[in-house]
Amino acid sequence: MTNDLFLRACRRLPVGRTPVWMMRQAGRYLPEYRAVRARHDFLTMCRTPELASEVTVQPVEIVGVDAAIIFSDILVVPEAMGMRLAMQESAGPRLSPPLRSSADVRALKDPDPEKDLRYVMEALGAARRALAGRVPLIGFSGSPWTLACYMVEGGGSASYGNIKRMMLDDPALLASLLERLEVAVRRYLEAQIAAGAQAVQIFDTWGGILDPEHYRKFSLEGMFRIVSTMRREGVPVIVFSRGAGHALKELASIGADVLSLDWTVDIGRARQDTGGNVALQGNLDPSYLLASPESIRGEVRSILKKYGRGPGHVFNLGHGIMPEVSVENARALVRAVQEESPAYHA
Repeated sequence: MTNDLFLRACRRLPVGRTPVWMMRQAGRYLPEYRAVRARHDFLTMCRTPELASEVTVQPVEIVGVDAAIIFSDILVVPEAMGMRLAMQESAGPRLSPPLRSSADVRALKDPDPEKDLRYVMEALGAARRALAGRVPLIGFSGSPWTLACYMVEGGGSASYGNIKRMMLDDPALLASLLERLEVAVRRYLEAQIAAGAQAVQIFDTWGGILDPEHYRKFSLEGMFRIVSTMRREGVPVIVFSRGAGHALKELASIGADVLSLDWTVDIGRARQDTGGNVALQGNLDPSYLLASPESIRGEVRSILKKYGRGPGHVFNLGHGIMPEVSVENARALVRAVQEESPAYHA
């Protein structure tokens, strides 16, 4: 591989500089992405391997990031389990009908990723060929808890009242749903690795809506069972649990190789708290990319300084890149990491 910095950093091996990529880097801030999106709806892009591969590779060629992440969506798993998925421009994703009863959960299908999500595997293969060894390719899935949130609510929510009511009033029902999702997510990630993913990330986007006690029971334990049992042939696993800074030590102990941090966490403190047992990914506030290139560089310096010397750092945002960010500022972030980080690896 021409550039294996990302994989080396995931394994806490020495690198000449800190690698950098951005969550949601294949997205609307890129004119080239918008040109493809103008011709095809979002789900068609996800389901068409050639289109998914094309936009996956765009940030590597345009912005210069050190890793690509396959273009897809976490909600393809609930769709493969039998729910209807729609993407509404104004309202976001919708899953129907929402799960509210034991009969709803029993009616779900246990998906075969090689069949029901074959288009994702084909997209991974196409992207690997297009990348031609320039940088590694990352696959991903939502966490069981996060997928359950969307499936019970039917989409995004301000309060997540329906799933929290299920959690308190019928915890056995929620547990049965999460168990089904644990198996589906594990098999999906294993299939992505077999199809060519060189690292995988679990997005626990809504872990932070739970208090610490319920977080451990309904989010953390499920991710632990996935990471500890999945067949991964040495492929690095990244866990991103947004809003769960209270559980850094516990997250670092579930067996993942990399812990991705949101921007509310001090990365230096996180390195101390996790004892150097995992690599850390992050964690620039995505809104800072709306500032000037000079200010972006200053924030990059701050994060690099907080992390300190040595390997085990993958520079990233604390969440996904925003559509209104300019390509020039995205490039400015990558350049700043490339130029400022070697001093911490000498």
